[in-house]
Amino acid sequence: MIAAMNYKPPLESSSSNNSKINASVIWLHGLGADGYDFEPIVQKLDLPNVRFILPHAPDMAVTRNSGYIMPAWYDLYGLTGNSQEDESGIATSQKYVNALIQHELNRGVASERIVLAGFSQGGAIALHTAIRYPEKLGGILALSTYLPLNTKLTTEVHRANAGIPIFMAHGVFDEVISLEMCKRSLNILQHNHYAVNWHEYNMAHSVCVDEINDIRLFLKHVLLQDLVE
Repeated sequence: MIAAMNYKPPLESSSSNNSKINASVIWLHGLGADGYDFEPIVQKLDLPNVRFILPHAPDMAVTRNSGYIMPAWYDLYGLTGNSQEDESGIATSQKYVNALIQHELNRGVASERIVLAGFSQGGAIALHTAIRYPEKLGGILALSTYLPLNTKLTTEVHRANAGIPIFMAHGVFDEVISLEMCKRSLNILQHNHYAVNWHEYNMAHSVCVDEINDIRLFLKHVLLQDLVE
C-alpha cells in the first residue's frame, strides 16, 4: 500500500509554444521506470499543439519484487487473475492523476482534449482513472497492461466516459503481463460496451515502431489533429 506520497514535478514535452497548445496527453510510465522513459517516444510522435505530461511515480516497496524499493503507482502482489490488488494504492494514484487533469483544465485545455496514456502499471492506472472520471475525456492509451479492480467496473464507472475511445495494445510474446490476462480485460471492457481499438504486435513487454505509428494515428483521430494544425 502507498503511504504518504512525495511526487516530483512531471516532465513536460511539446513541439509547439505554449500559446498554441490545445490538447494534453498525460502518459504514465511502467513499474521501476520514470517520466523520462517515454520522452523519446513522444518526441517521435511529433504532434503539434499537444502537451505531453510525463509524471514520475513515487518510490515504494513492491511486494512482488521482494520488497525492493522502486518507482511504482501501487504495490504489486502478482500478475494473475486471482492476485491480491492494492486498492488503496490504486486509489491514491487515481487521485494524483485527477489532480494532473485538473491542472490541465486550469491551463485552458478542455477535458475532451485530454488523453490518459500509460504503459504496464501506468496503463492500468490510466484505464482505471479515465473510465471513472466525471467529465468527458478525449481517449485512453492502454499499452501492455490490464484493467485493475475489474470486479468494481460496473459500480464505479462514470457515464461521462461510457463512450471514450480506447487504444489497447499488447505484445504476443509478453512474459510480464500475459496476452491472455490482457485479453480478459479487453473482454470485460467490450462486455461493458466500451469501444476498444485492439492491436497485437510481435514484441515482448515493450513498445515497437508499428505501435508508435498506430498511436500517432489514434491521437490524431481523437484529438482531431488535422483540424487544428
